[in-house]
Amino acid sequence: MKIAVEGCMHGDLDNVYATLLHLEKVENTKIDLLICCGDFQAVRNERDLESLNVKPKYRSMNSFWKYYSGIEVAPFPTIFIGGNHEASNYLWELYYGGWAAPNIYFLGFAGVIKFGNIRIGGLSGIYNARHYHLGHYERPPYNERDIRSVYHVREYDVCKLKQVKEPIDIFISHDWPIGITDYGNWRELVRFKPYFEQEIRTKSLGSKAAEELLNKLKPPYWFSAHLHCKFSAAVQHGEGGPVTKFLALDKCLPGRKFLQIVEIESEPGPYEIQYDEEWLAITRKFNSVFPISRKPAQLWGVQLDTEDRQWVSSKLKEKGTKPSSFVPTVPSHNPSQPFSNGAFLGHCRNPQTEYLLQLLELPYLLDNALEARDRTHSPMPLIHG
Repeated sequence: MKIAVEGCMHGDLDNVYATLLHLEKVENTKIDLLICCGDFQAVRNERDLESLNVKPKYRSMNSFWKYYSGIEVAPFPTIFIGGNHEASNYLWELYYGGWAAPNIYFLGFAGVIKFGNIRIGGLSGIYNARHYHLGHYERPPYNERDIRSVYHVREYDVCKLKQVKEPIDIFISHDWPIGITDYGNWRELVRFKPYFEQEIRTKSLGSKAAEELLNKLKPPYWFSAHLHCKFSAAVQHGEGGPVTKFLALDKCLPGRKFLQIVEIESEPGPYEIQYDEEWLAITRKFNSVFPISRKPAQLWGVQLDTEDRQWVSSKLKEKGTKPSSFVPTVPSHNPSQPFSNGAFLGHCRNPQTEYLLQLLELPYLLDNALEARDRTHSPMPLIHG
């Protein structure tokens, strides 16, 4: 399986796809999958720009809206995670993961899926110690504080990923695991990024949460972005233990190292994205302590057992392992009629998320009222189709 890995997309899907199509042609090869390591910027219309944490003068529609509307179709299956410059209102609709556009799949705030027989896990956002232990209290429309905290990694999502016991083949994070520079040529790195040196020496460059996941999951491949440079490393987990090949890439700009093709041994195709049984069992078990206020999740005592897994297995046998199809939830940008997308700024229930929660027989918690931010949640009724 040939996988293209891309650093920060920043909404420039047209150029990334054009580069890969050119590469296929000149090298007479076939790319099976594109993985993007964050700052994807799935901006559908002008309203989404208001949830994008960039300075107003840098806010631009870019090209994702074409793929959302169906004007263009992604030429390769594409999987992405969130970074720190995202249309966070849209990604919140797909908190558990789902199709952001046809053939473009968001892995969720945390998630594991299968592509063929390859397991791909990911963690969206960046690490910030001030918000790490808090719950997911932010709700659209975001105020000036929430728009900058909604993409901060939460302990709850990391804890779910730590429950994964079966081997992960590829893991994706936006920021780098802290300490990863010890395993590569950091001196060459600081020649290009001299302001990294102090953070490298004090071991403060990167994400503590990602480091914990790296040491727990030990995947063969780990891809990141965020710092807008290329850096590689190899982490051996204990003497004679497995090795993780780490690669970070730049953002999509001319002359920058933003793409890499990686070949991974796999079963022959065709390949498609499917739910991961173990991850759905974890999701179902931990949704009972989903923190929807500022209060931290009550994580102690929540443990997966064989019955949880068997229940999910039987459901997937009944309903199938494919995620439900893409469904647009708001009007797309119209170049001939800008700023015509209506006044709605709140939360849309995405049918894909509703389908998954119905499959797992879980309550829908993503649109709890703003006052839920500062109180613990009470049980919600199950969704009925």
